[in-house]
Amino acid sequence: MGPPNASEDLSSEMEVDAFRRLFPLRFFERHLAESIRPDGRSLSKARDTSVFLGAVASANGSALVKIGSTTMLTAIKMEVMTPSLESPDEGCIAIDFHMPPICSPIVRPGRPAEAAPVVSKQLSDTISRQWICISDHACFSGLVNLKELSLVNGKAAWLAYLDVYCLDADGALFDAALLSAVAALSHLQIPAVAMNDDGKIVLMSEEDGQKQAQEQVNKEKRKLTLKSIPFSLTCILHKNYILADPTSEEESIMETLVTIVLDSSSKLISLYKPGGPVLAYTSAIQDCVALTRQRVKELKTILEEQNSAMEV
Repeated sequence: MGPPNASEDLSSEMEVDAFRRLFPLRFFERHLAESIRPDGRSLSKARDTSVFLGAVASANGSALVKIGSTTMLTAIKMEVMTPSLESPDEGCIAIDFHMPPICSPIVRPGRPAEAAPVVSKQLSDTISRQWICISDHACFSGLVNLKELSLVNGKAAWLAYLDVYCLDADGALFDAALLSAVAALSHLQIPAVAMNDDGKIVLMSEEDGQKQAQEQVNKEKRKLTLKSIPFSLTCILHKNYILADPTSEEESIMETLVTIVLDSSSKLISLYKPGGPVLAYTSAIQDCVALTRQRVKELKTILEEQNSAMEV
């Protein structure tokens, strides 16, 4: 009796898989009618999330993030630059997002992925949303105060190269990329530097006992002060359903996406809806924001636990 049952189970699995491939939308809608998704999650539940700080030993700051199968690696390298005349007391952050062919079957060698420049622009807009001036002497940034990257006013400042690499693209790319970038910035240690006799900024480790140093610019490694840390959640709108943290399969079948970005105090930073057939009514947006607020609490806890573990 064993073999026939096993054969029937296999046949049933093949039929389900065939139905899923031939009629993907009907397959998903049958699950949605039961308020469950094919991977077993409820409609509002995000995938398991993990953050690993210090993933790249050669970088000044780095983080590896996994949301379900979606995997992002961020590395930050610091270089000394001459600040611009417009901002002589500020450094700069250069953000780039990479999607190599290994991340997805739809990414071909030699051809840039369509999603790459979109996610890169979203990251830049979110992380580099800068100055809010409430007076002539009180200006602050959303996430990073670029004045903290200044070394010598008008002469030297830090340029932070922040590169995000997508290792596995299984949906909600921006959410994972943003979390990875924020985690890497929280892990970042700005190198200790000094000014030598020639007036050049050099790493302290490059000084022979610091004897040649005229002025210690950074006496020791230090971390950035991060304020208004952004977190995001992408949702799918399909008929009357809202699905949080979609997989790439769900995104390809149900095309209306909404990404909500909130800061660590749950204030709205941005809302992104790149088209799609479903209209984003006020009630649907409010529900997405409510889901994002809950997600922010989860992500804050994960990030704080990782930073505490690094300090220990």
